Amino acid sequence: MPKNWKIYKLSEVTTKIGSGATPRGGKEAYKKFGTSLIRSQNVLDFKFSINGLAFIDEKQASKLDNVTIEENDVLLNITGDSVARVCSVPKEFLPARVNQHVAIVRANILKLDAIYLKYFLLENTNKNMLLTLASAGATRNALTKIMIEDFRLDLPPLPEQTQIANILSAIDDKIENNLAINKTLEDMAMALYKHWFVDFGPFQEGEFIDSELGLIPKGWEVKRLEEVVQVNSNSIKKDKEPKIINYIDIASVKEGWVEEIKTIKYEDAPSRAKRIISDGDIIWSTVRPNRKSRFLALGFSENTIVSTGFVVMSPILISYSYLYLCSCTKDFVDYLVSRATGSSYPAVTGKVFEEYEILIPEKAILDRFSIIVEPMFLHSSSNDIENQTLTNLRDTLLPKLISGEVRLKEFREGIDAEINSA
Repeated sequence: MPKNWKIYKLSEVTTKIGSGATPRGGKEAYKKFGTSLIRSQNVLDFKFSINGLAFIDEKQASKLDNVTIEENDVLLNITGDSVARVCSVPKEFLPARVNQHVAIVRANILKLDAIYLKYFLLENTNKNMLLTLASAGATRNALTKIMIEDFRLDLPPLPEQTQIANILSAIDDKIENNLAINKTLEDMAMALYKHWFVDFGPFQEGEFIDSELGLIPKGWEVKRLEEVVQVNSNSIKKDKEPKIINYIDIASVKEGWVEEIKTIKYEDAPSRAKRIISDGDIIWSTVRPNRKSRFLALGFSENTIVSTGFVVMSPILISYSYLYLCSCTKDFVDYLVSRATGSSYPAVTGKVFEEYEILIPEKAILDRFSIIVEPMFLHSSSNDIENQTLTNLRDTLLPKLISGEVRLKEFREGIDAEINSA
């Protein structure tokens, strides 16, 4: 530890550590809008998730006034499988409260930079220490208030904390900006898809015919997906096993993007690391299809492998852009959900995907559509690749900065150059 750093207990440099409660009535008491109630599912490492965000009314919120989230508060999951996950809440979701599974950790701004605190708790060594503490419980993972209060921090002077926080935040801000751009691009592509292939806007003056999907423009067809797409067609063969793979598991795939790709030796990979993906493939999780864990593979490295918990769809007679957007529609998701089996882990098979009935426009129309939207997907792919570089940079810098191994005064110029070139 550098000479001018000091060791503190978390309780010595914070003004609040505390969790909330679930309003009486549980989920049935939630409202359609109102004050945000942050639950463990909303707290992801480095990122706040709006999926499943609950709301409570003023009366319910007033009973939880002691756990009102303030701007820059750090949230820490304290129970269950998601214990020790850490994030902060964007100010647009405030005012907010937390339930009993989430703790607010509020920095004393005279001693501790709040953003630095977030990154300190996210650093692998510190996270593993929290996980070890949480696993000491007799029945389930849990962090008690005393455990959190007694957790030790090695802190640089406050100005250096702020500098470190600013560097790491700049990386995460750029990652979030790229994700926002990608969301806008996909929304634009989807709007055009719906206008052309759901509402048939440009084709209303033409003749329509009956089909299994209702009225469609004359010359268009309805086919089963297996007629225009190959499903799970490329897997690792025993005699052609690569030494190194880029592995994507189900937990790493979100709605339209990949959070993490692990470069590992194939001999160390889980047995389910089997499906080879190529540019233009559409990858969908077979488990809990309502979560919409999917992505379009563009620009991925050679030997990128996904778990057998995914279905890999390789278009052969239609464009990848048309297939991907079709797979993002509510109709497609509802179809998968309706065909899922299993109560604990509802899942679908590759056969379910193959049996989906898909609308096939005339080739000239599909080609024209692809010319318009595929540059959007290529732009998104470029952003995804940049985000992987930025994520690797952040994950490399984080432990070095938090431990004092790298001092910002000496390395600031090089760090800034790498961020700006990513």
